[in-house]
Amino acid sequence: MNKFEQLGLNESLLKAILDLGFENPSEVQEKAIPLLLEKDTDMVALAQTGTGKTAAFGFPLIQKIDADNRNTQALVLSPTRELCLQITNELKNYSKYEKGINVVAVYGGASITEQAREIKRGAQIIVATPGRMQDMINRGLVNIKNIDYCVLDEADEMLNMGFYEDIVSILSDTPEEKSTWLFSATMPAEVARIAKQFMAEPLEITVGTKNSGSATVSHEFYLVNARDRYEALKRLADANPDIFSVVFCRTKRDTQAVAEKLIEDGYSAAALHGDLSQAQRDGVMKSFRGRQIQMLVATDVAARGIDVDNVTHVVNYQLPDEVETYNHRSGRTGRAGKLGTSIVIVTKSELRKISAIERIIKQKFEEKTIPSGIEICEIQLLHLANKIKDTEVDHEIDNYLPAIGNIVRSLITVAEIFESCENAKPWRRKKKKTAKYLIAYLSALKVIKLFKIFCSLSIIIRKLTKII
Repeated sequence: MNKFEQLGLNESLLKAILDLGFENPSEVQEKAIPLLLEKDTDMVALAQTGTGKTAAFGFPLIQKIDADNRNTQALVLSPTRELCLQITNELKNYSKYEKGINVVAVYGGASITEQAREIKRGAQIIVATPGRMQDMINRGLVNIKNIDYCVLDEADEMLNMGFYEDIVSILSDTPEEKSTWLFSATMPAEVARIAKQFMAEPLEITVGTKNSGSATVSHEFYLVNARDRYEALKRLADANPDIFSVVFCRTKRDTQAVAEKLIEDGYSAAALHGDLSQAQRDGVMKSFRGRQIQMLVATDVAARGIDVDNVTHVVNYQLPDEVETYNHRSGRTGRAGKLGTSIVIVTKSELRKISAIERIIKQKFEEKTIPSGIEICEIQLLHLANKIKDTEVDHEIDNYLPAIGNIVRSLITVAEIFESCENAKPWRRKKKKTAKYLIAYLSALKVIKLFKIFCSLSIIIRKLTKII
């Protein structure tokens, strides 16, 4: 029996869950869903980003909605456009076998008239950003005075972004007898104030320790001089050939500058910040989700809607001004039970922040040194060797192997010239390190060349076979 069946969900939701490939509920889902289905209640759920909070409130919300009633019955508030659209898409996927349920996204950067028209046609669930929702209320384009459910997702992030007044105003426009479900990674004073003002004896569930970091994320820092910060970033990227990361900067200007430098230096990178148009942001996120971009350089505000699986690293190119924000950054990796690494590049003057973050996340950082050129060459060589080892060999190229062998021998001869530096006279040994680096570099070129030859020959033979 699928564990979701034991939570009390109906058949249509279980069918959607099967289609989505969900096997077992996460901890927050296991704790929240039965409670929310059992009775109408207020709830505060504290859980890290990436623990499945959307499904934790989404499944019970859909089950409780009256599909025959076209009026708005639920409002979900989220901090960013990206997260608003993501929640909307997920709720639509969950409710695809529930006839008559309509979910509408309301956010800035899109036509407010069209959004109002969609709501008028009938929207039982509205997913909105606070700013646009307040604008629609002020214009009389939406009525939330009779809703039954209100969900505050990423509540701490919304308040960090300065939406406190908007949230208070929006909640004041809703009925007192509704059920309010608040989901947050941390519980700062402002979130507690919202809970106290607008919730009645809420149930509280906590996944992990309150305000702590995720157990699936390891934390490490690298101490560098301020002028070497960018070079350190490149070394760390080179030392992790399969890196799929979000790189955080403090300002839009730094975000754009770092992304441009990485692109110039041959890295697969892009910038994500508030100065981009909605179409540009959508394009960047589409490329990142498709893994066409390995390093997404982002500001904290722009990255708050990012929910991408299999992010291997979060890189704090600069630490945030508010140490609490670090928890949200690191939550972009180590999601859905997978392991991730949060890296911090710091200068001596910032070391005190590491201790402050350790107290908040209740985990220790490991201090590491930036890898050397030789170490990176070794890592890259092993990575290439493993890629070649795992590549399926097309035996149609067997006839060409003797010629390839001759090329290899010629390359090895060149490498041996540099290898002789190892036995050079004492006055030449100062060049030993350079020689080692060149040997490793030549070896890497040799492997790359071989790999390209194998691939090219395989492609040519396949084309010739098709022509014949």
